[in-house]
Amino acid sequence: MLLAASLLAARPAQSQSIDPPATQTVTVSGRNAAQALSLAGFGDIPLARSPFSATVLTNNQLRDAGVTGIGDLTRLDASTTDAYNAPGYWGQLAVRGFTLDNRFNYRRDGLPINAETVIAPGNKQALEILKGTSGLQAGTSAPGGLVNLIVKRPVDQVSSATLGWEQDGTLSATADVGRRSDGLGWRINAGADRLDPTTHNSRGNRGMVSAAVEAQVGAGSLLEAEVEWSRQSQPSTPGFSLLGSRLPAAASIDPRINLNNQAWSLPVVFEGQTASLRYTQALGADLNLVAHAMRQRLATDDRIAFPFGCSAENDYSRYCSDGSFDLYDFRSDGERRNSDALDVSVSGSANALGLAHRFNAGVLATRFQARFNRQAYNWVGVGGIDGLSRVPSDPSLTDEQTHRDERSTELHLQDVITLNPAWSLWAGLRHSRLHRESVRTDGSRATRYDQDVTTPWLALSHAFNPRDLAYLSWGQGVESEVAPNRTEYSNAGQALPSLKSQQVEAGFKHGEPTLDWQVAAFDIQRPAWRDVGSCVLAATCTRQADGQARHRGVEAEVDWRVGAWNLRGSAMALQARREGSADSTLNGLRPTNVPSSSLKAQAAYNVAALPGLAVLGFVTHEGQRMVLPDNSIATPGWNRLDLAARYTHRLRQQSWVWRAGVDNLADHRAWKEAPYQYDHAYLYPLAPRTFHASVQISL
Repeated sequence: MLLAASLLAARPAQSQSIDPPATQTVTVSGRNAAQALSLAGFGDIPLARSPFSATVLTNNQLRDAGVTGIGDLTRLDASTTDAYNAPGYWGQLAVRGFTLDNRFNYRRDGLPINAETVIAPGNKQALEILKGTSGLQAGTSAPGGLVNLIVKRPVDQVSSATLGWEQDGTLSATADVGRRSDGLGWRINAGADRLDPTTHNSRGNRGMVSAAVEAQVGAGSLLEAEVEWSRQSQPSTPGFSLLGSRLPAAASIDPRINLNNQAWSLPVVFEGQTASLRYTQALGADLNLVAHAMRQRLATDDRIAFPFGCSAENDYSRYCSDGSFDLYDFRSDGERRNSDALDVSVSGSANALGLAHRFNAGVLATRFQARFNRQAYNWVGVGGIDGLSRVPSDPSLTDEQTHRDERSTELHLQDVITLNPAWSLWAGLRHSRLHRESVRTDGSRATRYDQDVTTPWLALSHAFNPRDLAYLSWGQGVESEVAPNRTEYSNAGQALPSLKSQQVEAGFKHGEPTLDWQVAAFDIQRPAWRDVGSCVLAATCTRQADGQARHRGVEAEVDWRVGAWNLRGSAMALQARREGSADSTLNGLRPTNVPSSSLKAQAAYNVAALPGLAVLGFVTHEGQRMVLPDNSIATPGWNRLDLAARYTHRLRQQSWVWRAGVDNLADHRAWKEAPYQYDHAYLYPLAPRTFHASVQISL
């Protein structure tokens, strides 16, 4: 759905209600500047006074933007773009041009989770996107940033139900009910969806139930628990591709075609169970102890009629010149991914050496286990981009998969040192001890290694006045892997040296009642891996570090509120290049599927003649993306216009919110993204014009 309603900042949980006044002013502003980023670990310091770039998307923003998965976040922030967001599958994001790792770059209430699943939004109070090197908050992770999911907790009173419709026939129903009094609170969220999008052969269903409770168990003590179950069953949608050496015109492709349309095509099924327990104890006026544990259990049946390459032209990086492709029957049933995490930390304020400190120190222990069965990946015939070809199935389990086990222990420390009323020094340090091992499902290709890594972060901020802040920061992140355990590699199965990325960022923030704006310039350098050698015969190549990926850019965001108008926009200009490779032909090349520029703008106008009615408009622009690693083919940039309206009124004791909108008003055809995955170029079209409507009733 479109961002078709109020994106006002959430009120503190202690007094939160979702009961809006009958003539609520509609804005498109989240007022991020007034909010704190819990993921950062620096307490309740507002973003406007913090030396890093981040976006906080509140519950109102998520609900009104119709966020139904991680991939939908690209609608709301210019620095966040698509990175292989196949409909019906788990979402992938890129931040500042680096694809986030679904295994390591996602958090839930600050604890690490595995995002190789469809994440249910119904019980999420907010989403946080931290931009930049993430080594301060993660033992290992891809650079670019982190995403943190904040779970809904009990509030004083909430009673809400929503019914929604989206073209062609998607129907949804959700409920959010809860109370809190006398030191006890509870909250239940539930939702069910019949999925019938505009894409053909994509019908499915989705459900979610969650519960959260809390209790004041003593003086200064709070015990919180929550549990969530979700399930989605829906066929996924593979991408189109190059036709030989030609980029097909997007206008010539029907975006409603699903190439996963065989009679034997099965849905991808994602089921997840997550539970957490958090205990907070006040140890003094300025000292708190928090013990937080979480368990996540994911089950997946991954199935698709998968188009891949062109054996007729001996090119497996694209489809054939005539629009045909090889089609494979892929099935991987019974996948299991289990994660456990426990964090114990102490935070507070203190004075030392004549300076005020605001600190957080703790230890995080995590454990991850992935278990698989043998999989089917069998050639079954030839398909075509018209979606009319029919081929037989072959579900034979012919290929092995890889089990994974990981454990880590991370010591983390953050400290804000107030040097004087204007200057503050921010420091962080994380030391991680890693243990990782893997083995194929037939017992072959076993690997095992241990590593210790340390990632520091420093920032200096200067507050010119209560409205203006400038800062400069530097930090490191780290990634760790082993060489593929195959006979072609001379270093097969060996642990590779950890690769440390680093970022320098300079920014300025301004905030006042009617105008917020900020700008940040960043420079991220990430070491790159490359296979050196032919990789054809035994021991003919070596996986080794070779040069770096360097992403330099500028981000800007503005939020202006005047009279009946609210205007909000964000933009990013990015120069992403390969540098320092021993192969000079690689230097200067751009990464695939990373737009050179991005702009997201929203506007809301509150109609004075009919209080409660607002008209909204949204413009999205993304620049060209490289399709192939050699940069020989690129997709053009594209624009999209969305329109919506919202009407809020009261009927007796109920608040009614009606929403209606149309996405891609001009029905513009374009290649939305061009992911290069599995050494294959894919193309995903912009979704066609889509209408949607909903009604929300609150008591």
